[in-house]
Order: sequence, then structure tokens, then C-alpha cells
Amino acid sequence: MAPASGTGLAPPERLADLTVREREVMALAAEGRSNTEIAEDLTVSPLTVRTHIHRAMTKLHARDRAQLVVIAYQTGLVRATPPA
Repeated sequence: MAPASGTGLAPPERLADLTVREREVMALAAEGRSNTEIAEDLTVSPLTVRTHIHRAMTKLHARDRAQLVVIAYQTGLVRATPPA
């Protein structure tokens, strides 16, 4: 589902330059997981996670992790789920 024009939401095409792994790490970060938690889930080192986060931030021109999370939600990479 594409965001409505004029809503200020980022188009999903913004993610086209990211690798599959960068999108995966970005989505996990957007869920609130730490680098250590993401590393454990993906069986990689925390330094590798940090590298993926940094590369995604660079490619998306995000100034910090918080902005990366906002982009993840705006592009539909992750969606908010209601509390159980």
C-alpha cells in the first residue's frame, strides 16, 4: 500500500539501494532491538550489525538511528502492531 501523497511519508522506493540484510537489520532495529539482540538473532557479530546500520543510515541520509526507525515505518518496511 503506497502512502498517500501529501502525507510526508517516505516512498518505499527509498529502500531500493539497501541490501536485503540492511533492510532486515533496519526492520529489527525499528522493532526496538539492540545491536546485540539483532546480532544474536542473525548469528552475526554486533560489529557487523553496527556496520549494516551505518550503511543503511548513509544510503538513506539518516542522521541517527531514530531517523532510520522513522524511515522504516514511513516506507512500510515495518508496521505498528496494536498491543496484545
